[in-house]
Amino acid sequence: GLIFASGTMTVAKEGKKEKKEKKEKVEVAKKGGDKKTKLGIDVSKDENYSEWYSQVITKAEMIEYYDVSGCYVLRPWSFSIWEAITEWFDIRIKRLGVKNCYFPMFVSNAALEREKTHIADFAPEVAWVTRAGSSEMAEPIAIRPTSETVMYPSYKKWVQSHRDLPIKLNQWCNVVRWEFKHPTPFLRTREFLWQEGHTAFATKEEAEKEVFDILDLYAGVYVELLAIPVIKGRKSEKEKFAGGDFTTTVEAYVPVNGRGIQGATSHHLGQNFSKMFDISFESDKGKEFAWQNSWGLSTRTIGAMVMVHSDDKGLVLPPRVAQIQVIVLAVGITGSTGEEEKKRLMREADKIAEDLVEKDVRAESDLRDNYTSGWKFSHWELKGVPIRVEIGPKDLDKGEVTVVVRHSGEKKSISREGMEKEVKEMLEKIHSEMYNKVLASRDAHMSLTKNLDEMKRKLDEKFILLAPFCGTPSCEEMIKRDTTRDEPAPEGGTAQMGAKTLCIPLEQPKEELGEKCIHPSCTHTPKAFALFGRSY
Repeated sequence: GLIFASGTMTVAKEGKKEKKEKKEKVEVAKKGGDKKTKLGIDVSKDENYSEWYSQVITKAEMIEYYDVSGCYVLRPWSFSIWEAITEWFDIRIKRLGVKNCYFPMFVSNAALEREKTHIADFAPEVAWVTRAGSSEMAEPIAIRPTSETVMYPSYKKWVQSHRDLPIKLNQWCNVVRWEFKHPTPFLRTREFLWQEGHTAFATKEEAEKEVFDILDLYAGVYVELLAIPVIKGRKSEKEKFAGGDFTTTVEAYVPVNGRGIQGATSHHLGQNFSKMFDISFESDKGKEFAWQNSWGLSTRTIGAMVMVHSDDKGLVLPPRVAQIQVIVLAVGITGSTGEEEKKRLMREADKIAEDLVEKDVRAESDLRDNYTSGWKFSHWELKGVPIRVEIGPKDLDKGEVTVVVRHSGEKKSISREGMEKEVKEMLEKIHSEMYNKVLASRDAHMSLTKNLDEMKRKLDEKFILLAPFCGTPSCEEMIKRDTTRDEPAPEGGTAQMGAKTLCIPLEQPKEELGEKCIHPSCTHTPKAFALFGRSY
């Protein structure tokens, strides 16, 4: 019996709150969203966004609630998305010479205390094991909130000469951050899955190059897999990783509420940690310290995907991460359909799925006869399957099938013969269309301003804004304070929070920067255009 200590009272309160939420969810489910099927979403994304989000992830069978507040069960429907991301990213980091390993999840107090500024960021969220069985432990042990202090004592042992560098390691693991803010599955949870890469180099140039190589891969996860456009940039001094030299990030835009969401971060740690942990080597110049990076991507990606693409009918999955890309249904079966005809339709539905699988399409047939076609339509729409293929008696006679596209609702008949090629092309087209739709929405809500009042107004219109910025933390605080709304947000509008820098985009606008920082009382000269927005 391991006992964890971390603000017990608040946890207890949150537990009650979450039980109440669960009870409400059960009642909603009993009432039944879709009157025909008792399984649809019964709130609209625009009207009640947070209730919509929790209905989508539970009714689409992505999440199951758990009796420890802030922790959730990832069901196969969501875990398969994480597997697709893992597989794509893992192959590509190995091409860069990165190797996978695993370090323990427990951290001694001494190790954790080594890097004071770094751990100060995480201190309130660290969960501690204080007891084993009935006996108190001599020294409490922390559960990793991140692994710099876990891994770097070993790096010290492994590096003696410049020939021992670079070290390029990555681990796929879980981390625990005992947050007290309102937990949200995928977006803010007390335990989450991620990868964390930790690399050490002999030169600054090599280390800095890798930071951007990894950032490109993170952008690839969003663009190539999740059909989400991202902006690559550096974090401001205020927002960067504590203990690092600089942080790079990919930032996505969530159209429903106009917020930015951090997609993944790649940090250049400089020599801060190598000096702290003495990761050094001898060279002609004498003792030198290694240059280090750390980089991470988590299951938050899944939350971003749900928020960006899904609609009032439920989940909308990008084809490249969908566990099932095509669902095949036999339709038009009524009470008067003969047994032979019914079997023929069922066999054909099965055969279509098999032929698609043969051509590397993830397809399945749903031949359950205790559900109506209408129920199945709603069910698979809710689960976000990119393409539905229907085969009915008339289709069978004509040698055709009907295909329905989830994200656009497009419905058309195609020839049964050679349909596999057409379906594969449709899946590619769906990916591009989903990407372009979000890109158009983001670009229509991104503009440049040099006026703080305009920024404040545009934030309420769900904009993210490029503005000249000096880069100082105190100025960013003032911007956040002065863009916070005092009056309550209109129903369905964005939260009252002020704007913070999402990033300083690597690709800067062509417009002249000018002499004035965005905040009227700031006396510093702007260094670059920063992207401001309300954020997750």
